[in-house]
Amino acid sequence: MVQIDNVSTLGSVVAIHLANASGAPMSCVDEVEAVAGRGLRGDRYFKGEGTFSRASEPGREVTLVESEAIEAAAREAAIDFRSTDSRRNVVTRGVSLNDLVGREFIVGESRLRGVELCEPCAHMIQLSGKKVLRRLFHHGGLRADIIADGVIRVGAAVKAQ
Repeated sequence: MVQIDNVSTLGSVVAIHLANASGAPMSCVDEVEAVAGRGLRGDRYFKGEGTFSRASEPGREVTLVESEAIEAAAREAAIDFRSTDSRRNVVTRGVSLNDLVGREFIVGESRLRGVELCEPCAHMIQLSGKKVLRRLFHHGGLRADIIADGVIRVGAAVKAQ
């Protein structure tokens, strides 16, 4: 962790995934525009077409997951489980996402607020065909809201105050 002007660099973005429709495969992009109150431009939830779009609850704009959790689940299950299989948007390295629940943090040029853990669900398992539900319990990622617009790029820093 690097401390600069009261802002700590926690880690970085290693991948960004979007799906253009509910149930569609996740595609990898190098950057995405995060729009407050909407989500990630080009993603199913931005368009209001995600599986859980009808739920008007906080934390539906962007999801994050730790690459370390994906790798551990794949190793423990002895299967080829990739970050796209997790159905999460932003994949990080070096960040304890569980610690960001209830906190504001910066990803690239965007400011987010961690809302709640994004526990793995049967829908993720159904779409991926990979049985890792138990292995990702409490490590399935973070649901967040975008509170300030900005671009998120692969390689961008994840920072917290």
